[in-house]
Amino acid sequence: MIPSAPFGSTGHPSRRTIFGAAALGKVTDAEADRSLELVLRYDLNHLDTAASYGDSELHIAPWLAREGRERFFLATKTGKRTYPEARDEIRLSLRRLGVDHVDLIQLHNLVDQSEWDIAMSKDGALRAAVEARDAGLARFIGVTGHGLEVARRHRESLERFPFDSVLFPYNFTQLQGEAYAQDVEALIALCQKRSVAIQTIKAITLAPWPGDRPARPTTWYEPLTEQRDIDVAVRFVLAHPGIFLNTASDIDLLAKILDAADRGGPAPSDDEMEDLVRRREMAPLFA
Repeated sequence: MIPSAPFGSTGHPSRRTIFGAAALGKVTDAEADRSLELVLRYDLNHLDTAASYGDSELHIAPWLAREGRERFFLATKTGKRTYPEARDEIRLSLRRLGVDHVDLIQLHNLVDQSEWDIAMSKDGALRAAVEARDAGLARFIGVTGHGLEVARRHRESLERFPFDSVLFPYNFTQLQGEAYAQDVEALIALCQKRSVAIQTIKAITLAPWPGDRPARPTTWYEPLTEQRDIDVAVRFVLAHPGIFLNTASDIDLLAKILDAADRGGPAPSDDEMEDLVRRREMAPLFA
């Protein structure tokens, strides 16, 4: 069974593997239902979606109606930066999800300095998130991001506002960059000190796509696809206590990721990780 851990200070015991519902952005209803079967089989209790994830919120709505709203810790995101745009998008997400509140509203990919300045201003997206929380439309507020600057930016965000969660890329090859690794270490230490939930993405990244991005897989990076490789990558992330792994944005890889998380195992050795990198010619997604 996939273990659970406190999701920061929210009081929710989330499975340490969270369903990354970006995988539902461009799927049929039947494909979405097959994903739900896997979510239920592995007893996942935390769904992470976003307004910008295509039809993801619309696919999740019948899940919530069928299984019960209380069955899942429900998270979505707004990528808008100004107060009125974020306010409207948050309310649109609630309508699309068919709920009266979400558990977590996140400011999506908030890394760029100019966008950060707008979102954190008195008429920015953070105001809309706080307003939604105070009105009972959301219980908690988080922040997410990509790229090499994300960990440092998240620390700045946490100094500005007591966010309940963060989300950022975390995998072996990305952490071989000394500056990024140091920033991530500092962010994790700060989150642990303040009981901020730590979500990670890009666990099974192989490398940037070498050419034009294909239609499948639907990840925007080239992923690992072999079970034994995914096993090692998932074990690497979950070997770090208190860190949550969000599944990849491709439903065809969901079963393999959940199987790896369910079986678990010890932290891979340095030799095991270096062998995987050499054998698969892995490279950091962000350079």
